[in-house]
Parts: sequence; C-alpha cells; structure tokens
Amino acid sequence: MLPICLVNNFGQFNHLIKRMLRDIEIDAVMIKNDVPPEEVEGSYRGIILGGGPSLDRANHAPDYLDLGLPVLGICLGLHIIATRYGGTVNPGKMGGFGGVEVEIVDHTGILEGYPDRISVWASHADEVKEMPEGFTLLARSNICGNEAIGNFEKNIYGVQWHPEVSHTTEGYRVFKNFDRITQDNL
Repeated sequence: MLPICLVNNFGQFNHLIKRMLRDIEIDAVMIKNDVPPEEVEGSYRGIILGGGPSLDRANHAPDYLDLGLPVLGICLGLHIIATRYGGTVNPGKMGGFGGVEVEIVDHTGILEGYPDRISVWASHADEVKEMPEGFTLLARSNICGNEAIGNFEKNIYGVQWHPEVSHTTEGYRVFKNFDRITQDNL
C-alpha cells in the first residue's frame, strides 16, 4: 500500500505529526512543499498539509489539492485549502497558541468517534473567516467559527488545531480517521 504524504510547510510541529503517524502505525513520508506536483502524483494515497508560518511560503502545497487524493490540512494546511477553494483567511482575534474548547458539529469523516466537545491546542494567529463553497462546517469554538471544515465529495478536510500535540484530546483519532478515508478511496 502506498504511504501518506506529509507536506512540510515549515511549521514547528511537522516532526510531531510524523512521529504520531509512526506511533499509530500509519506509513508516511515527509516532503518539502517545493516538490513539484508531478513528482507527488501516483506516489501516495493521501496528503497531509502540515502547519507553517504563512501562506506566502506554501510553494506547491495548493497544487497538491488538484491531484485527486484525500487531503487533511492542519492549521496552515487548513488555510491553504480554504483559500484554494475561494474561502478567506484573516488574522484571528485571539492570536498565539493556547487551549481551546471545540464543539464538534459533524461527527462524519475525520471527526468520527469524538464526543460533542473536546479540548485542543491551537493557534489562531490566522483563521478561516469565510468557509469555501462546497465545504461543511465540522467544528467550531467561541474563538473561531470554522475550527474544522470538510468537503466530503472531494475527501478534503482541515482543522485549525494541532491533533499531533499531547494537549489535544485524542488527536490520534483525526489521523486514524484520515487513514481510513485514504484506504476507502483506493
């Protein structure tokens, strides 16, 4: 079975994503976001767009969304997804990293198996202000109206929070659910 592609968008937690995937026995290969899409195509069964400092440094990451693979975006990865499909990303009112209580609105896809409320670790320096057309709201908080979104038809999902850090309740579940989605897509 092909591995999952983890795209390093120069975020400080990408190595933690890779480690969590290894720990829960999901085969993944980390690449820099400057790898041309034609080199990614056909080599992976899904793509995780990791976090990073800014959309300006996203390189080819938005182009990977055109490969027809399931995609999971984390923090900046969510912002890449939102802007690529016509949503808007603006500075958040809360800023830096911290704990957030998130309400799960839709337990489908990547959020299957979660209770209605979870505690997560997130940065809200930037956040999705306007969700793109064709996407469904999956989770929200009193800080951010679009904590998680998904397009079920395209198997593209994004979360504002960092499931790979220990401060997030059962973060591994997001990755296991995404792994299942990639396998169902084969």
